[in-house]
Amino acid sequence: MDSWPNEKGFDTNYEQPTPIPLTVKGSIPPYAAGVLYRTGPLGYKIETDKGKIWAAGHWFDGLSAVHRFQIDFNENDEAQVTYRSRRIVDRYLEIVKKTGTMDNITFGAKRDLCKSFFQKVMSMFISGPDSENIGVTVSINMPGGGYAAPSEKTTLVNGHSNGIQTVHVKTDACIFKKIDPETLEPEGLASQRKLHPDLKGPFSAAHAKSDPVTGDIYNFNLDFGRQCIYRIFHTSASTGLTDILASFPGKPAYIHSLFLTETYVVLCVWNSHIKWSGISVLYEKNIVDAIAPFDPSKKAIWYVVDRRHGKGLVSTYESDPFFCFHTVNAWEEPSANDSTKTDIVAELAMYDNLDVVHRFYYDNIISSSKASQVYAGKKRETCLPSHTQFRLSSVNGAVSPSERLPAELIFKANKLVSMELPTINPSFLTRRHRFSYGVTDRLRSSFMDGLVKFDNKTQATIFWETEGHTPGEPIFVADPSGVEEDNGVLLSVVLDGFAEKSYLLCLDAKDLSEKGRAEMEGPMAFGFHGSHKPLGRKYGGDI
Repeated sequence: MDSWPNEKGFDTNYEQPTPIPLTVKGSIPPYAAGVLYRTGPLGYKIETDKGKIWAAGHWFDGLSAVHRFQIDFNENDEAQVTYRSRRIVDRYLEIVKKTGTMDNITFGAKRDLCKSFFQKVMSMFISGPDSENIGVTVSINMPGGGYAAPSEKTTLVNGHSNGIQTVHVKTDACIFKKIDPETLEPEGLASQRKLHPDLKGPFSAAHAKSDPVTGDIYNFNLDFGRQCIYRIFHTSASTGLTDILASFPGKPAYIHSLFLTETYVVLCVWNSHIKWSGISVLYEKNIVDAIAPFDPSKKAIWYVVDRRHGKGLVSTYESDPFFCFHTVNAWEEPSANDSTKTDIVAELAMYDNLDVVHRFYYDNIISSSKASQVYAGKKRETCLPSHTQFRLSSVNGAVSPSERLPAELIFKANKLVSMELPTINPSFLTRRHRFSYGVTDRLRSSFMDGLVKFDNKTQATIFWETEGHTPGEPIFVADPSGVEEDNGVLLSVVLDGFAEKSYLLCLDAKDLSEKGRAEMEGPMAFGFHGSHKPLGRKYGGDI
């Protein structure tokens, strides 16, 4: 099966600036009403004013866009879905068209190493034209980004309050971009220094974590230098104010996400270390080459920070080396040997090395490219994640955080039943959950080939798959009347590789059976992440 479209099909300009109705088939449940945003590149090639073609080399460097699905229901509870999309890289496009180049820091593009790199360190991250190309994660009503209480400001869509005041897109840097919630037009850039003056480092996690009760957000900021400093910070949803929970030195690394429990923030510095205390980013001018080769002798380091009682860094752990893009969840439970002590269980999609970072160059994933054939055999298997859980024992013990304790591997699932772009029922964030959902790669195409539901108790799996159809990240929408964890639906945008058209798929989260779909008139380029704001849900999920 070959579901990744050919080069012509992938580099589509299917941009839809005004809302269009989609054809709905089946039955989407009324509790799915709301707005679904999706991020990701919309094309990766630009024709310059001189008639030449500029192309991004890495999937993460494609032309950032935001997609918006509005799900409404009529008086007969029949779903009505509209769609619009917009590239949000106006200045970026203008410069490339005019100059035929973009001399900026990217994720994977190669650069001319003869140029001086000891200049304008922070400006390269927050004020250059490269800062236009932001679009990895999307946050609805982000604290510190202009969010106000609903009674003070309300956005109306189709005459109904959907509770969406602000939308921001983010990447693995200290910058974020505000966009209009309806038109998707870019409205401005800001850095984390706006939140707090000490957040002056260039790196951060694209996936901040949100408290499911308060809506407060937690993230890190990494400051490069002779001694690199991690700062764990918190921004209040009620006040918009930011405070630093802990600051500590550590080996700099590319870190896409972190963990949150009811009491703690957990930052794992896994083995994607940045060379030369961060200077390599300026020298290489891309993240891929700035990362040191995977070293199996270097441990992954886990830092546990108290977020409730002002205790700062409370414990440190180490485990065998690995790499990770996405964490799933984390929760606390009493230690088996001492109920007065607390353990943390952390769940993530774990890689054995850094091969997956290199796999996502366009040449390696477009099915019509000869290079993609290299990733069809054994080399491809090294790029697959394992669904994994670790235990951090006695985080509130009397051991100094300067002493590293062992992180216990609870289980590491088979790669062919594991997932990427993982999600859970948002009601179970920061507490023990049973089911995890995500996209799966079982080597049946040049990209993702199905959706999976993984039972963390029995390690049993259920799959949704259709030959030639490639799904994106699933988003869990809980049934408000449900009593079980898997009462709800999954929303995923799927590409029909044969028809070269996409559709919004709605699956029953219990058995992954199809409930309905909303069909588009063309292909929607493969994206990264999304966020769904159901009517009536206040908080939940990564942001």
